Amino acid sequence: MYVAPKYINREISWLDFNARVLQEANDNNVPLIERLRFLGIFSNNLDEFFQVRYATVKRIAQSSKTGKKVFAGRSATVLLKEITAKVIKLQSESLEILNGIYQEMEAENIFFIDHNEVQKEQEAFLKNYFIQNVNPALVTIILSNTQNQDLTDNKAFLVVTMEIEEEGGPPIYALIEIPKNTKRFIVLPKKSDGKQYIMMLDDLIRYHFHMIFSFFNYKKIQAHMVKITRDAELDLEEDVSISYVEKITMSVKDRMISDPVRLVYDNEIPEETLRFVMDKLNIDSTDGLIPGGKYHQRRDYMDFPSLDRPDLLYSSIPKLPIPGLSLEENILDAIAKKDYLLYAPYQDFSYVIKFLREAALDPTVKSIKITIYRLSKASHIVSALINAAKNGKKVLVQIELQARFDEKNNINFAEKLEAAGVRLIFGIPGLKVHSKICIIERIQQNKNKRYGFVSTGNFNESTAKIYTDYTLFTANQKILKEVNKVFNFLEVSYKLKKYKHLIVSPHYSASILSKLIDQEIENKKNGLPSGISLKLNNITNYPLVDKLYEASQAGVKIKMMVRGICCLVPGVKGLSENITVLSVVDKFLEHPRVLIFENGGEKKIYLSSADFMTRNIENR
Repeated sequence: MYVAPKYINREISWLDFNARVLQEANDNNVPLIERLRFLGIFSNNLDEFFQVRYATVKRIAQSSKTGKKVFAGRSATVLLKEITAKVIKLQSESLEILNGIYQEMEAENIFFIDHNEVQKEQEAFLKNYFIQNVNPALVTIILSNTQNQDLTDNKAFLVVTMEIEEEGGPPIYALIEIPKNTKRFIVLPKKSDGKQYIMMLDDLIRYHFHMIFSFFNYKKIQAHMVKITRDAELDLEEDVSISYVEKITMSVKDRMISDPVRLVYDNEIPEETLRFVMDKLNIDSTDGLIPGGKYHQRRDYMDFPSLDRPDLLYSSIPKLPIPGLSLEENILDAIAKKDYLLYAPYQDFSYVIKFLREAALDPTVKSIKITIYRLSKASHIVSALINAAKNGKKVLVQIELQARFDEKNNINFAEKLEAAGVRLIFGIPGLKVHSKICIIERIQQNKNKRYGFVSTGNFNESTAKIYTDYTLFTANQKILKEVNKVFNFLEVSYKLKKYKHLIVSPHYSASILSKLIDQEIENKKNGLPSGISLKLNNITNYPLVDKLYEASQAGVKIKMMVRGICCLVPGVKGLSENITVLSVVDKFLEHPRVLIFENGGEKKIYLSSADFMTRNIENR
């Protein structure tokens, strides 16, 4: 008899989520160029998965622990094999989808050409492009038989094999790093017949081997791509003599030479060449070896050019108004009268920036406090905060330097903010600050009045165009008094605060969420309106999963929208038959966290920056 598992393994659930992303690339209802971009998202997701989750499983497998407790009954060693098999299958599917998209693009008069298909009239353009834009950025390494290479960062390389003229001489091997800051797709001038040709950067490099390797008298040359992914875990030194910023900076640099966790290779590469390269790069057969196609670094499809073909792209949507708010009128005065809920990108994220710009200039505003987790590369948020500091406002910024893959960006902004007179705090040792909150203090009629906003997402105008998130603007003094308590705790962490309106990790979330679910169970037993609706990115915390199972068994109806990882198993009789789970993967990335409890007919609704994950509940 089949018995359904109580939990779905976190890593397997994540791979299933990424398979749903891949489905978008295979969906004929999605515009053609957008399908290519979904393929890039799929590949980028997989890169991060190997850098973070796979690396974690590998570390546990190499230790004396089995990992069964955290991996839903699987040992780490078994899980590594299961992940590798599943990834190989997904990679194979993605290649089939990519080839299908290429065929459909030809029907749209868009053609990809490789280094063997260059036409005479295209040679001059490609040669000039290579000389001006590519050749200066190339890093080419000749691999010797005696010296190994520690290649930094997570990069793709062309492995070049040259057979030299001397009879019986050994082949010469070289690595060419694919430049990250050079366009991956070279769009050639459109021909008079309307045909649009595109060449991959990799093939442009192949086409110019005769220039790159002019020093070598070779009779045959071939190249295959490999890609290395490294462990992204930060290892912070305990040295008390250096600053927190210095520790993060050093750890980010160390990440570039951390242990490899995956090698993706062209499945056409000769075995002896692959073995030679693995030996030179210090990669053993226990690392994740994933066969692939001719091209790697497919995350670059995320930035595939639009080609002036709006018919092959998602249509833009007009921004919905927020009745009562205007980008042309004073936003603080409007918020003083009532709360407003912004839902980006359907409504304009510019209201957040306008709030801060007004605060920077308004002579009645005395202080601004804000938490920062991820920022856009050219952040208007930071500009507004610097402007405020220069105008004499007291500006306090809690900036999280350990926001994964944004460490460098945040360190750079921290230095700019500090130079402008902004007071920085870096949270509490051992805890990331994931809150998305802001509060300003304004003197009105000789009284101190607070205004602010809380959000489910980052204060990042770039991702706000493609991530859905809620932001609540409020002048509710009871709520903002508690928001201010959060900032006080971040500054003086040994003094615990009590909250009535906020649920704050790591001290209160687990217990309060459990009590809220218990209340729904009690309401169901007493015949009162009951029910739970949850919109989350991920749910991995087993105690909360168990509590939801308990509510389901008591008859409480639970509706869940979970975009990514879901360790909960819905619809199992006697366990979770009253729980339904839906995942939405579409044009925009579903990012809000919303918790709704029926509460006997008087609904309690929470916006959250936290998922039902142990790290969010206990470690942030």
